[in-house]
Amino acid sequence: MTPSRSENPVASENHIDVWLAYYNDIADSRLHEAYRSLLTEEERGKEFRFYFADDQRRYLVTRAMVRTVLSRYVHVRPTDWRFSNNHYGRPEISNLSRDECGLCFNISHTKGLIALGVTHRRELGVDVENLRTREVSLDIADRFFAKPEVDELATVPPERQQDRFFEYWTFKESYIKARGMGLSIPLGQFSFHYPHERAVNIAIEPALGDDAKRWSFWQYRPTQEYLMAVCAERRGGGVPSLRLRRVVPLVGEEVVEAELLKTSEVVTT
Repeated sequence: MTPSRSENPVASENHIDVWLAYYNDIADSRLHEAYRSLLTEEERGKEFRFYFADDQRRYLVTRAMVRTVLSRYVHVRPTDWRFSNNHYGRPEISNLSRDECGLCFNISHTKGLIALGVTHRRELGVDVENLRTREVSLDIADRFFAKPEVDELATVPPERQQDRFFEYWTFKESYIKARGMGLSIPLGQFSFHYPHERAVNIAIEPALGDDAKRWSFWQYRPTQEYLMAVCAERRGGGVPSLRLRRVVPLVGEEVVEAELLKTSEVVTT
């Protein structure tokens, strides 16, 4: 990436940014040291608890990315952010209340890619998967997906079933992450439906105490290797805009165009 820096993004209830870091491309040891200087002592200690070098780098870039990106929206130094996990394990800002800074963020990572979604005063969930390095048994769908999803998956040609599985999986992960409750939400109690190949709707069983109309969804292919889903809370009846940015923390960023595969919103051309 050519070093660049755009104007600071604006944290708005009408907008979502998804920041993408391809961490295998961030190999400069001096940059890694600069990242470590941003972290707390506890965070620095966690890096080398990972056995594999790939996991160490992913952890380091993720922590630096969160700190530097959030500081693009609020006048807080990257070193000053503090985080804690909610009851279900979702990271949240702990030294500023949502009323004080308004920021909501969510992180996902897979082999080679970190995705960080940021918005303002709306719940948000992001999930990204590497389709080349992950292959799953479709028995997982039989065990955990809703019956309409299992039935639909069985009609898909065998060569497309892995891709279709991950379409469902990323949507499901984005929803439970936006709810902030993770896998405590049974995956079989809500389901996704595709009215046509570019559209998606969610159906939620009453036991979950939620309204399907509360949520917007998008699914992207950042590159052919990756599939990403975003779930965002609707507020005030409006649909937020969404922008993808590729970033190397402390170096540069660029707005990127990615293929929009599916959305719950009306697409205008």
